[in-house]
Amino acid sequence: PCFLKDWELHVHFKIHGAGKKNLHGDGLALWYTQERLTPGPVFGSKDNFHGLAIFLDTYPNDEATERVFPYISAMVNNGSLSYDHSKDGRWTELAGCSADLRNQNHDTFLAVRYSRGRLTVMTDVEDKNEWKNCIDIAGVQLPTGYFFGASAGTGDLSDNHDIISMKLFQLMVEHPVEDETVDWTKIEPRVSLLKSPKDNVDDPTGNFRSGPLTGWKVFLLLLCALLGIIVCAVVGAVVFQKRQERNKRFY
Repeated sequence: PCFLKDWELHVHFKIHGAGKKNLHGDGLALWYTQERLTPGPVFGSKDNFHGLAIFLDTYPNDEATERVFPYISAMVNNGSLSYDHSKDGRWTELAGCSADLRNQNHDTFLAVRYSRGRLTVMTDVEDKNEWKNCIDIAGVQLPTGYFFGASAGTGDLSDNHDIISMKLFQLMVEHPVEDETVDWTKIEPRVSLLKSPKDNVDDPTGNFRSGPLTGWKVFLLLLCALLGIIVCAVVGAVVFQKRQERNKRFY
């Protein structure tokens, strides 16, 4: 297990196969979890896990999605959440981005950094020898003493998912004095968000935007607009009446 509070994981991987557009799948997952990897339905590993998962999803199961695949996403779980394959994990996703990482003729890399409650995921898949930001989330709490791992899954379609190397680096970071009294092996995996990922929908860039207007939201907007029109009409009538009275005084 890893007992580092601040770390950075570099993964050298290759996803490749003969399948053309949308005729391959399903993808690769990187894990930092309480238990050692156990075979299961989520990219080859168990569901309802405790910890962090980074998914490199190569196949769109949700036909209505606007995402561009392959798609990288992050999920933090305390064991209470289930990954929904039919929606490509959209309801439990914290953030994500599209990345052209399959069938490349050059090396492809992924970096996962966790430091002082901030989770950052970067890619190097364009043969530029430089990191490109993909995910950056603050307010993430991950315990120490968890295990790193990798898994992959296929279904009716298949692909090759190769892990060439995984390298873990310790980050030397200063922490507040009060952190010294915390037992980091006992904290629960969690994320402090202003709103739940379930309140969001994805857009093609991988960012979140507000969800669609529901019936009551439309009603409130129309009501506010109507009240605004009434107020403007009343104010206009009062102003017009005062002007009329003022004009009469000059006759």
